[in-house]
Amino acid sequence: MMPHKIVRVDLPGRAYDILIGPGLLAETPRHLAPHLARPRVAIITDETVAGLHLASLTQSLDAAGIAHATLRLPAGEATKGWPQLTRTVEWLLDQKTERGDLVLALGGGVIGDLAGFAAAIVRRGIRFVQIPTTLLAQVDSSVGGKTGINTAQGKNLVGAFHQPVLVLADTALLDTLPPRDLLAGYGEVVKYGLLGDADFFEWLEQNGPALAKGDPAARAHAVARSCQMKAGIVMRDETEQGERALLNLGHTFGHALEAATGYSDRLLHGEGVAIGCALAFTLSARLGLCSQEEPSRVAAHLRAMGMAADLSAIPGPLPDADGLLALMAQDKKVVAGQLRFILARAIGQAFVTADVSTDAVRAVLAEALASRG
Repeated sequence: MMPHKIVRVDLPGRAYDILIGPGLLAETPRHLAPHLARPRVAIITDETVAGLHLASLTQSLDAAGIAHATLRLPAGEATKGWPQLTRTVEWLLDQKTERGDLVLALGGGVIGDLAGFAAAIVRRGIRFVQIPTTLLAQVDSSVGGKTGINTAQGKNLVGAFHQPVLVLADTALLDTLPPRDLLAGYGEVVKYGLLGDADFFEWLEQNGPALAKGDPAARAHAVARSCQMKAGIVMRDETEQGERALLNLGHTFGHALEAATGYSDRLLHGEGVAIGCALAFTLSARLGLCSQEEPSRVAAHLRAMGMAADLSAIPGPLPDADGLLALMAQDKKVVAGQLRFILARAIGQAFVTADVSTDAVRAVLAEALASRG
């Protein structure tokens, strides 16, 4: 068995470890022990993950004498809204979950975000542990304390910053992911190289295919490097006053495309991020910020991985350029009515700016839509 990697998120008074590697799920009780006020946990998961991984978790808890209750929610992005949040909060109260107890979020980004938000607001804050089961959640949503739900007005517009006390990223769980979901999560991995580590992007160009095929060492390295980068940014800017916005590379375009497709299976979040990163580099080149080779290299790597790299990968109708611009205007990154973009001077050199002409964005969108044929 490979040794686990540990990434420390060193926030004053709220520091925690991210443990990364295969086999962690079965070791959960040992890692929970320092955090348990009493031998009892509340598990929140979804039906799909429960069928795959819940028994492994509960058997380990039973063997360690830790009592547990489980709430199984429907799988899918639609769960991340008011009705299931209400259900989760009321379930935690019915279970008489105390402040000193632990909530375990076993699942992908939807479960992590929803369970984390419920933990943040029940009794004004219950401690929770992230046990991310998807690549997307292991490298992104489980780290950094952003929790929340979607509303009719957009994604993640209601939520709280609530840091976990521990993250257990068992990379062996990725073996159960459908290939499309794994590659969607890889969209967030690529993002880290593009925003701040050209050497990591180059490593991904060489090792991405092995990672996709299941190479355990490649997967553990990619998750650890992504978490290191995110942890570093979160430690410097926990509540997204500045630098943390870099983590939204690709998201301004991606969220608009997700909204345009009704947050459906037509476009998964990580696919939207990947296409959004490609569009952000196209926009950067159009504005003369980076050379034309950079967006070409981004798109080439996404295609080499068999991933969505442009709008032609999205089935069905899309709004026109103005329609997509209107969806972008609803983004959380709007400040004083101005949309902030994450652009790049090169691969690994992203920056945040509000100084982008709407005409340039419209032109990039119109061109991308026209290329759909």
